[in-house]
Amino acid sequence: MSSQKELKEAFVSNLNGTSLGEVALGSFLAPLCLISRGLFLILYHLGRGALPLPWIAHLVLDFSMIILPLVLSCTVLSDILHLVILGLMVVSGAMLCYIYRTKRPTRPRETSKDTVAKSFFQSHVQCNQVPFVTIFRVLVNVKTAISILAVDFSVFPRRYAKTETYGTGVMDFGVGAYVLANALVCPEARRKEVSGSKLSQVVKQLVSVWPLVILGLARLVSVKMSGYHEHVSEYGMHWNFFFTLAIVRVVASVLLALFPVNRSWLLALLIGGLYQVTLEMSELKYSIIHNNDRTGGFLQANMEGVSSVVGYIAIYMAGVQIGLYVMRPRTLVKEWIRVIWNLLLGSAVLYTALILCQASVEPVSRRMANLPFCLWTIAQSMFFLSCLATADVILFFMKTVSGCVLVSSSWYPCRKEASVSEEKMEKKVEGLCLIQAVNRNQLLFFMLANLLTGITNVLVDTFNSSDYISVCVLLSYMFINSFAIYILHLMKITVKFW
Repeated sequence: MSSQKELKEAFVSNLNGTSLGEVALGSFLAPLCLISRGLFLILYHLGRGALPLPWIAHLVLDFSMIILPLVLSCTVLSDILHLVILGLMVVSGAMLCYIYRTKRPTRPRETSKDTVAKSFFQSHVQCNQVPFVTIFRVLVNVKTAISILAVDFSVFPRRYAKTETYGTGVMDFGVGAYVLANALVCPEARRKEVSGSKLSQVVKQLVSVWPLVILGLARLVSVKMSGYHEHVSEYGMHWNFFFTLAIVRVVASVLLALFPVNRSWLLALLIGGLYQVTLEMSELKYSIIHNNDRTGGFLQANMEGVSSVVGYIAIYMAGVQIGLYVMRPRTLVKEWIRVIWNLLLGSAVLYTALILCQASVEPVSRRMANLPFCLWTIAQSMFFLSCLATADVILFFMKTVSGCVLVSSSWYPCRKEASVSEEKMEKKVEGLCLIQAVNRNQLLFFMLANLLTGITNVLVDTFNSSDYISVCVLLSYMFINSFAIYILHLMKITVKFW
């Protein structure tokens, strides 16, 4: 009779993932949730409700309208995700039409649709923020936190879990997206002026990754000592994702110190391409896929984890290039609409390259982090970014029409002479937003999620839990994590490890 550990290991092994289309379909859910949340706040304000709400109301609202749908969409509602998205579209469209008809300009000359559209495209947003990039990073973190525990429950579809060797699971994309999300806001992507030589910056980056190394070692020790189930073919015997993140950040900082930052796309292409050639021309691919003997030293024991670092470096460099583009200061709405179009165009080109690559070379493999995996991660990330940016533009339009600007984590109108009270109110609204709370302490949120995942697996029989119990446990786990991070945000506490 198999032990509980062996059963859990088998539960997350030999999986083949889902289709590219289903992963892309999921990109519409979070933007629609954000639109619905924003329109709900605008409707509340138009009904003479005072904003901001009490802090507990904002927490419950954000949790109910952002995190709750994400949990349900990857559990009990996963098979009808398309209907959930369609329903949210209908609800959001109805609210949008109601607000527009209620608050649109009434003077004859201003009622022309062309005039309204032209005026909107020429309107200005505050250039000190790019909300959809922040939201992208937070949602990747939140979705990762949900998935790392949900995957241990039977209510989580096996097609969403990490694939064994080839395939496209939702969690496969999450791993690559997490690396790219970090690259989007690195100092080089933000064109941040740094003091000191390039060597000193590399040394600083080397020192700054110590929390990731400590976390990797802590996870390694805790897994080995507790007998916690582990999927060895994912990273190897001793390797884990924390080590990958640390190595990627250090190597990327060296590359960015040696080569022009605006040529990051070229480095990404060269690294990904050469790595794929190496997989095809050497025995590396065979060694990774058929690595049954892990007694030949550290490299042999962790072939998957060590080799895949190269692919993640390529993803990171591509993320730096995307960050350079999207983080560039812009104020006009029409400029941001052009950004959305270019992101969609870039995503389409990369998806085309992916299809050709899969047909002529090999399928997507997160295990090896091969070239198709890199192409898919970057293409899907750009598509998701464009969806979130579109949601931001829609919310900004409704803010302009309704006159209600107090919707957090979205663009604020650029005012020539903003009063002190207006700026103070905007800061207060952001200080009550769950998205900003997670953004303030992203690494701590990820650490807490990993800790609570381990505790939950000790206390709950995840393998035999019913769907109802599974969803309740997942929602409780996410609320505890969110509440802890939210309280720190209210207290303006940023936990820095370096």
